[in-house]
Amino acid sequence: MSARRSSSRWAAVARTPVGACAGLLLLAVVLLAVLAPLLWGDRASVVDTDAIQQAPSHAHLLGTDSLGRDIFYRVLVATRLSLLLAVTATLIGVTLGIVLGAAPSVLPRRAGRLVTSLVNIAVAFPGLLLALFFAVIFGVGTTGAVLAIGLAMAPAFARLAQTLAAGVAGKDFVAAARVAGVGRMRLLVRHILPNIGEPLAVNAAIGAGSALLAFAGLSFLGLGVQAPDYDWGRLLGEGLDRISLTPAPAMAPCVAVIVTGLAFNLLGESAAAVLGVRTLSPRIGPRRPPPPSEPEVMADAQPAGDPVLAVENLRVSFPGPSGWTTPVRGVSFSVQPGEAVGVVGESGSGKSLTALAVSLLVEPPAHVTADRLEFAGTRLLETPERELRGLLGTSLSLVFQDPMSSFNPVRSVGRQLAEVAEQHQQLTRRAAFARAVDRLRAVRVPAPQLRARQYPYEFSGGMRQRAMIGMGLMGDPRLIIADEPTTALDAAVQWQVLQLLAEVRAARDTAILLISHDVGVVARTCDRILVMYAGRIVEDLPAAGLHTAARHPYTRALLAAVPDLDTDRSRPLAVIPGRPPEPERMPVGCAFAPRCPRADDHCRRTDPGLVAERDGHRVACWHPVQEQEGAEPVRESTTGGTA
Repeated sequence: MSARRSSSRWAAVARTPVGACAGLLLLAVVLLAVLAPLLWGDRASVVDTDAIQQAPSHAHLLGTDSLGRDIFYRVLVATRLSLLLAVTATLIGVTLGIVLGAAPSVLPRRAGRLVTSLVNIAVAFPGLLLALFFAVIFGVGTTGAVLAIGLAMAPAFARLAQTLAAGVAGKDFVAAARVAGVGRMRLLVRHILPNIGEPLAVNAAIGAGSALLAFAGLSFLGLGVQAPDYDWGRLLGEGLDRISLTPAPAMAPCVAVIVTGLAFNLLGESAAAVLGVRTLSPRIGPRRPPPPSEPEVMADAQPAGDPVLAVENLRVSFPGPSGWTTPVRGVSFSVQPGEAVGVVGESGSGKSLTALAVSLLVEPPAHVTADRLEFAGTRLLETPERELRGLLGTSLSLVFQDPMSSFNPVRSVGRQLAEVAEQHQQLTRRAAFARAVDRLRAVRVPAPQLRARQYPYEFSGGMRQRAMIGMGLMGDPRLIIADEPTTALDAAVQWQVLQLLAEVRAARDTAILLISHDVGVVARTCDRILVMYAGRIVEDLPAAGLHTAARHPYTRALLAAVPDLDTDRSRPLAVIPGRPPEPERMPVGCAFAPRCPRADDHCRRTDPGLVAERDGHRVACWHPVQEQEGAEPVRESTTGGTA
């Protein structure tokens, strides 16, 4: 969302009845805080010994205090100090809360966990109790009270900031920024914090009302503002001594606190209702030692040469209630320079998770292991993150499935592309933006100079996808990983995106790893195809022989489930019966056996390895389809299945 759109949303808050009333009331309080000391400051300070502790009268609307000073004017003048102290304490609490909440994203893992634990402990204590505790530590007075209330508010804001930041950190545009080599602090300031600003602002408005009440309470107890200064809490304490004789001196500051606090709270609540802001409870995953290594599924050697990407026995595991779950189990493949490799399979087969793992985007509590994970001659799992940042930021490009979520919604497209050049090519801000415009022009985005200054929501789906490819071309990519780049695009735009990838590959000798559900798209675009099922590669074959030389029953079933112009429309569409196994309930033996018409007892007992055949063809099956057998029949199902 752009700054203009954000402003329009806050304007919508002001147009609601509650929001308008709260806004006008708060505006009146602010004007009073500015003007009251200028207009009535002298009258509030005049000591009149002839009018000591008078009752309300025409001359003194709320009476006078023990020195004959007019209480009405003192309540008006106290607005400035009361409001200023409440806002200052809120700013301290919000700032410190954001720092503590964002710390786990910047600090090393153990230090981040320590900060999170301290915040969790602090949140368990009531805010007013913490304020009293800190007030005793910092001492009596205005400064001590401001610090006490600010520190007491910080844990709640830290918890909120931590929860919101964790939600944004999982977005594709954050992953793209990490691949681009953006540092942790810049990632936090440029990409995460701007996207959690609205809920923090809403909660800050509500928190200001609470801070006003807390500060009045401390001053009432004698721990806050000290003479000769005064705020509403101090005036309330002075008026309470005479409440049995005349309630006006005590009621006036009490009403001022209630009205102002109500204005803050109503403004925050109406903003929350209009903006749809809600606070989520953080989820802390179980932390256990890495799972014991399972026996490796042996695979024959990969093609000779120096691959741009080499993966051997890649495993990705996640902790769960009943132990570790491994959705990617022993994946091995390589990608040569200039080669296009397609990865196909049903949802949940591990395609995207494999791509994220080789891009180092799978974070704890997940556990990634591999006998070899090498990109451009660098072993990724053994090289410090600081050294990898420049390599991955310039030589590896990711094109995600949803281009809308892949861009930061609060930054213009051109600035997001330029960030790569600023980080890794040391270009000035203007030169980096000019290069971004040039890259948008290279991927055929119309009017690139204008489009570079627009926000992602102003782009169509096809243009966003082209802009994502343009972001990858800001460096000199040796490998482009395209994860479902044509999903939700119409056929014409799909073809344009695929043609653009092919042109980039031909012009730069860039390797491409294309992940897709569409077998037809992969067959037309790639040189080689990897077929994944249940977290493993079950077949690796040249794309030219996909329809004639596929030997795994699962590959044959995928092909049969894709309709074409010759499909008999009078018959139900072919589907693969049953469903893929859940990663935490992986069967013994071949994972495809429960759905395979060729499976026998041996298949259900022993998992086949990926065995190399002629012409670089590899298949993991005990009973592969022979070429002379033709297409593998696929059973039809009226109860549903996965095509």
